[in-house]
Amino acid sequence: MDPFTALPISAHAPQYPARVALAQAPLGVMGTLRAARRNVLELIPELATQAPMISGWTGARWHMVMDPDALRHILKDRAEDYPKSLVTRLILGPAVGQGMFVAEGEDWRWQRRAAAPVFAARNIEALAPIMQRAAQASLARLDQNPSAERDMYQEMVGATFDVISDVTFSGDDGLDRQAIHHAIERYIGQTAKISLLDLFAAPAWVPRPHRVASGAVVRGLKRHADRAIETRQAREAGPIPDLLDLLIGAHDPETGRAMGRDRLRDNLLTFIVAGHETTALTLSWALYLCAFDPAIQEAARIEAHAVLGNRVAGPDDLAGMPQIARIVQESLRLYPPAALLARTAQKPDRILGRDIRRGDTLMLPIYALHRHKALWSEPDAFRPARFATPPKDRFGFLPFGAGPRVCIGAGFALQEAGIILASLLTRYRFSLGQNPPPRPEMILTLRPSGGIWLKTDPV
Repeated sequence: MDPFTALPISAHAPQYPARVALAQAPLGVMGTLRAARRNVLELIPELATQAPMISGWTGARWHMVMDPDALRHILKDRAEDYPKSLVTRLILGPAVGQGMFVAEGEDWRWQRRAAAPVFAARNIEALAPIMQRAAQASLARLDQNPSAERDMYQEMVGATFDVISDVTFSGDDGLDRQAIHHAIERYIGQTAKISLLDLFAAPAWVPRPHRVASGAVVRGLKRHADRAIETRQAREAGPIPDLLDLLIGAHDPETGRAMGRDRLRDNLLTFIVAGHETTALTLSWALYLCAFDPAIQEAARIEAHAVLGNRVAGPDDLAGMPQIARIVQESLRLYPPAALLARTAQKPDRILGRDIRRGDTLMLPIYALHRHKALWSEPDAFRPARFATPPKDRFGFLPFGAGPRVCIGAGFALQEAGIILASLLTRYRFSLGQNPPPRPEMILTLRPSGGIWLKTDPV
């Protein structure tokens, strides 16, 4: 049986976009491993869209939490007691070292304090011209073959990598940006699969062969990053500092500590990997959803065209296009890039009447949370209008996490997604073509297996 359910538009089928068929029964150890290697979201039981919490044992004790108050407890109130899981650190640690994404405790706190001003609103707005150039370049590629069916996922990956490479490597023309891009893709493909050793909580020093094999790719990524840092430190920053300039100049306001080369490299690679992958996915799913519901797409196009005409969007335009923002938010609800988070309990605790032991894994299935029947009406339906008002519980909608470790680049991602989506919709109409619909598949992020093939026609 195909583990995915992608429902086409037809008079005889529910009008829901592509979704994952969640587990209907306990999987057991080997079933869990097979599901995790095929699609991590298949580990989530259907019951998770109705229950506040589910507990079990698969080699190690785990608890799956969907209750907003319990999530607030884990991610905000007791965040120090629930660091990122061993599996998360094993997957990303080799590439991003002790950067903010995997660091814990005081090592994380000083880096976060130092980097926070880098992502201040004024700095994000200053980078908008780079996002606008990427939108214009994407439109130019579509214009070369305007009425065609194409993989918009690959197009959005290219557009957002243009952005992240320009905001990190501006002026460094000697760098092989495509080599960096391909190395990131190879790294994710080689390391993100779950191992049986992960399921049994084997310690980090026990090697996972498929991750050991990625060592050469990691070394190549680090060489590229080190070269970029050394080149940049040898010259003065430009009139508008880019992300790397800002990181080099960042310091902890409490201690004065600045990032040395290793921390600069770790955080630079973190931002490169996360900074284009998540936005590319958000845009790809948003375009698919617009094609799935032509009426919503047309309403958004009319709104965007009234503000933009035929020019690309800028940050000042976004407030005048609320339907664009709602489509982005609804895309993040239905297809959150980080669709499953994991934490490890460091102290005994009690959540929703259940005992939590030290070492237990807390799984936070954002995919199920965003489709929970107690939190959302018609949870599988594409309804951007639901975001005309804020969600009834802040911890029921977590596309960027929450608490002290909320994604530091959320503002950057939302600005980029709004600029590119509005610019594309003013010039092109997207519709479902002859290719099969995308299949939501999570390895490290929630990707469209098979791509997002859409027919593009000039408006």
